Amino acid sequence: MKKYYFLSIAVLLTFIIFISCSDNDDEYIPVSPVTVDLTLVPYPKLSDYKFFEGEMKDQIPSLNVVAYEPASALFTDYASKKRFIWMPKGVTATYVADNKILNFPVGTVLIKTFYYTTIQPGNLTKIIETRLMIRKADGWKFYEYLWNDEQTDADLVAGIDFTNGSTKNITFAKPSGEIVTTDYRIPSDSECFACHKINEIETPIGVKPQNLNHNHIYGNRSKKILQKLVEEGYLDSYPSSIVSAVDYHDTTQPLDLRLRSYLDANCAHCHQDEARCYYRPIRLPFGQTNVDSNIGICLVADEEISPTLQKVITPGNFSKSIMHYRLSSNDESERMPLLGRTIVHDEGVALLEQYISSLTQRCN
Repeated sequence: MKKYYFLSIAVLLTFIIFISCSDNDDEYIPVSPVTVDLTLVPYPKLSDYKFFEGEMKDQIPSLNVVAYEPASALFTDYASKKRFIWMPKGVTATYVADNKILNFPVGTVLIKTFYYTTIQPGNLTKIIETRLMIRKADGWKFYEYLWNDEQTDADLVAGIDFTNGSTKNITFAKPSGEIVTTDYRIPSDSECFACHKINEIETPIGVKPQNLNHNHIYGNRSKKILQKLVEEGYLDSYPSSIVSAVDYHDTTQPLDLRLRSYLDANCAHCHQDEARCYYRPIRLPFGQTNVDSNIGICLVADEEISPTLQKVITPGNFSKSIMHYRLSSNDESERMPLLGRTIVHDEGVALLEQYISSLTQRCN
């Protein structure tokens, strides 16, 4: 009898433990592994932040690391890019305007990885670099991480290396199939600042509502990026109607919107008020290029390149348009953008040619 008594007690205790564990499981709340101590960053290795789970090279975001993609992206020698946002718990970004970056709180990290899927020989996938912008109390800070050849991690580029920048020789296939070899540029601190500044203050570029008001795949669902940020607790709200840029690759969109979106992504960070090229007369942010003179149509240039190149855009004749000349050039003293590319963007030039050829107005 005593034996069965102790057996019954043991069964009861097992049942109580099972119920207790089940209750705890129901209440379990997953915790993001990401760690960003603003007093210690930048960390020596990208893996120290724990932004990604599994193998680093797979770029699978950890819990609360949100992927995003602008409607139109900056061209960087045909590199593909993956972008992510992480914010500390309990803080939220706010909407400012369609064409202004979200007002991010201190602690926010913007993550941008550059990689190729056609490295030769063999069309290999290779990550080149990951750039971080971290919002500290005294403003945004830039940190550059260079991936190792084993593709297991990325090391902080610091000191004299970040001051001077560097290059990495790569051979890859363009979308056209053409094989190209180039010295891919790893930017210096000053080069980062040259593009990422407004009124001499460091600032992000692409995280504006006009660029994020479209769908992205999250898991197996397509969801608007701005809505995903709201659901994540990263954004308080946004207007129901946003004047938005489009994907310049999308031929179903009007030609002028495609070109304006392309110029916004590739040129507007310099050609706007209080930016690097503010002294030039053109203004290329998406919200301003609906004005002919801002985009350069019939605008007499404030520079002399050659007698046949007098206007930024000469309607119907791209061969006499300075904008076309600069986008087509690979000369460091003449090309546009000045930074971020070492080769010509064929598809961008073709888009500009199509746009200029479509213009029928005459200049005075």
